[in-house]
Amino acid sequence: MTVIVERHAIPTVDQQVTERLTEEFETSIQNLNTSPAIVGMALNEALLQVQANQALNPRGNRFATWDSTVSAMQVGTAAFAAASVTEGSIETRVAHEMRLIKATGPQFYANAGSWLTTLWFVMVCRDRPRMDAMCRIPLDLLRSSGAEGDEYTYHWVDALQTYWREQPGLPEKLTAAIEQSHPDIATITPRDLLQCVLYPPINLFYQFLRKDHAGFNQALVEALELHKAYWSTPERSGDIAGFLALGPLAIACLAYDADFPIEVESDYLPVRLLDRSWVGEFDT
Repeated sequence: MTVIVERHAIPTVDQQVTERLTEEFETSIQNLNTSPAIVGMALNEALLQVQANQALNPRGNRFATWDSTVSAMQVGTAAFAAASVTEGSIETRVAHEMRLIKATGPQFYANAGSWLTTLWFVMVCRDRPRMDAMCRIPLDLLRSSGAEGDEYTYHWVDALQTYWREQPGLPEKLTAAIEQSHPDIATITPRDLLQCVLYPPINLFYQFLRKDHAGFNQALVEALELHKAYWSTPERSGDIAGFLALGPLAIACLAYDADFPIEVESDYLPVRLLDRSWVGEFDT
C-alpha cells in the first residue's frame, strides 16, 4: 500500500524572484572562467534555482525544474573537476554549452558536504560518466577545502565511492559512517540537522544494499517525515531549501533503477525526477 507524506505548506514564491535567480545564475556561468569565487557563487545560485523550481513544481513535470536540476549537477561536477587540477583548464558542458574553466586547485566550496549535494544531483540525473568522475575525487581534496566538518562525512563519501567503483571494503566503510554519525561523536553538526536531514540517506543506502524492499520503503517514509519535522519549524518553514528532500530522492532513484517498488509518494520527492521521465531530454 502506498504511503503519502504530505509536504508542509509553502510560502508564496514570487515569480520575479525566480526570474532574478535565473538571471543571476546565467551571469555567473558566463563568467565561470573568471575566478574561483564565481564558481562558488554559481554553485549556490544553481541550488537556489532548483529549490525555487521544486517549491513551485513538486511533481517535477515542468521543463524548468529538470533544466535547473541538470544545471546544478553540471556546475557541481565542473567545480570539483576544476578543483582537482592546478594547471590549465577543463572543458565541460554547463547550461547547454561547452565551457572552459580554469584549474582552481582545492577550494573552500569543494568540500565533503558539497560533494554529497553534487552527487545527489548526479544520481537524480542518472549521468554515469559524471558519477564515475565524482567517485574518483580524492578524499584528500575534500579535506584540503579547509571546511570544518565531522569525520563521518568522509566515511560516507568513501562508502559511496567504494560502492560505485565496486571496490572491496564497502561494509566496513559504511559501518564506520553509521557509527561516526552518532550525535555523541559527530558534535560539529547540529544534532537536529544530523538526525533529521543528513543521517537518513545513510540509513536508506544501508537498506538499499540489504535489498530489503519493505525496509527501504519504511526508511523512506521515516526520512521524509524527519525532513518535514526539521523544515516545518516556525524558524525554517519559509525556507525554500526545505521543499525538496534531495538526499532521500537520490537514494530512491538508485533503488528505483534497481527495480525496488517505491511505495511512498510525497511532494518532497518529485515523481517525474524519480521515474526518469526527463532522462535523455537533452545532452547533459
